[in-house]
Amino acid sequence: MTLSELCQRDILTLSAEASVQKAADLMRTQHVGALALTDPEDPVRVVGVVTDRDLVVNLLAQGRTADEQSVGAYSSVNLVRVPGSATAHEAIQAMHQHGVRRVLVTEPDGRLMGLLSLDDLLATLADDLSGLSEALRFGVDMESVRTSPIFRPDELPTQLYLAQHEP
Repeated sequence: MTLSELCQRDILTLSAEASVQKAADLMRTQHVGALALTDPEDPVRVVGVVTDRDLVVNLLAQGRTADEQSVGAYSSVNLVRVPGSATAHEAIQAMHQHGVRRVLVTEPDGRLMGLLSLDDLLATLADDLSGLSEALRFGVDMESVRTSPIFRPDELPTQLYLAQHEP
C-alpha cells in the first residue's frame, strides 16, 4: 500500500502569520494535532507545520503567552516530504531519520497531497497484524481439523485383538 492511499488528504491550513490562539482554537474545534502553515502571500505554498506539541513545548513550557508572536514562530520549518508512491516502510524510515511524527506526502510534481501521521501508520499496521493473526489462527484451526482423530464407532473392526506385552 502506498502513502497516497494512507495519508489524510483533508489538511487544515492556516497562515503562518495567524495568532497562536487562532491555531489552538482550530486544532481544538477540528480535533487535530497539526496544522500546515501557509505563506501569507501564497496560500497554496506550505512553509511550515505546527503541532499541539510544538505549542506546549516551545510556548507554554517556556512561560510565553499565546499573544506574543504569530504561530509561524513556533512551527517546524524543516519539512519532511515523502512521495505518495512511497511505502509505509519508507515513511517510517523518514520519520525515524528526521525525528518527526508526521510527514508531508507529495504528488510527483512536488505539490502537497496529504499529511501522514504516526497514528495513521500505527492504525494501518495494527490492521495488517490483526489480519496476520487471523490467518495464523485459521491455519491452526484447519490443521487441528485435518489431524485430529475422529471417533466413528460404526467404522471399528468387528473383532478386536488385545496384545499383551510381557516384561
